[in-house]
Amino acid sequence: MENSRVVMVEEASNPPVTSAWGNFAALIKIGIVNSNAITTFTGLWLAFMLTGKHFLQSLDIVIFTMIGSSFIIAGACALNNFIDRDIDPIMERTKGRPTVTGKISGTKVLAIGLTFVIIGLLMLFKMNITTGIIGIIGVFTYVVLYSMWSKRLYVSNTIIGSISGAVPPLIGWAAVDPTLPPMAWMLFLIMFIWQPPHFYALAMRRVEEYRAAGIPMLPVVKGFAVTKLHIVVWIAFLLPIPFFMTSLGIPFVILATILNIGWLVVGIMGYKKKDDIKWATQMFVYSLNYLTILFTAMVILSVI
Repeated sequence: MENSRVVMVEEASNPPVTSAWGNFAALIKIGIVNSNAITTFTGLWLAFMLTGKHFLQSLDIVIFTMIGSSFIIAGACALNNFIDRDIDPIMERTKGRPTVTGKISGTKVLAIGLTFVIIGLLMLFKMNITTGIIGIIGVFTYVVLYSMWSKRLYVSNTIIGSISGAVPPLIGWAAVDPTLPPMAWMLFLIMFIWQPPHFYALAMRRVEEYRAAGIPMLPVVKGFAVTKLHIVVWIAFLLPIPFFMTSLGIPFVILATILNIGWLVVGIMGYKKKDDIKWATQMFVYSLNYLTILFTAMVILSVI
């Protein structure tokens, strides 16, 4: 979901799109759907590998889970666009959305969002109750707790939104193994902890847009110095996580630790740089590469 918001964010400016597909893709935030599909699949894959269940003999689980999770994410993103119609015209990166340009009416957006969420949840509940409930939690957190409530009121909006961005791997895992062992929660924690430093760095780069829109992001409310400190602290929280994932093998633990230390070092070394935007850009780019490498490594190393 958006706070799992490529990868999880529409970083570039979004010029108005003219094709029907382009408008639809912008409405459901296709980049976010695709990036969350990666983390959902990782949860699925690891659950198969670590429980000894056969992946190819369970393709129905894979298909229903991947389509169902994609539908609820797409629907939630459409509902977010519906809710944010008043502030999206103010921000450069969102002013090209079809809800702003008028290419898709508010009524249609609401219908698409609700329909997609319902279809997706039905697919997830077909797997088991746990998977469906996690899907509901993800949608509720993103649409209600984040988009409708905390985003416009509290500086903690990023942390609240991070819950929804962290549930996709749990959905994938629960479809295979609804008991959700500690490894599944490690995937959740990685995604939850990763999001604040990722989005705080983005917010630093877009601080004036958020300020104009009246969104109380951390750099808007507390300034860059406090935001940089929070980024470094959140990254430090990632350090112990790999040591609870030894079932993926020592090579993974080493790789994940190197990535964690590398991100922390980049943050600390640049902490006193005068160019805060350049520092934020470095941290943002590292966060994207970090997540891609880490989740790819999980899939590859689990079969070696």
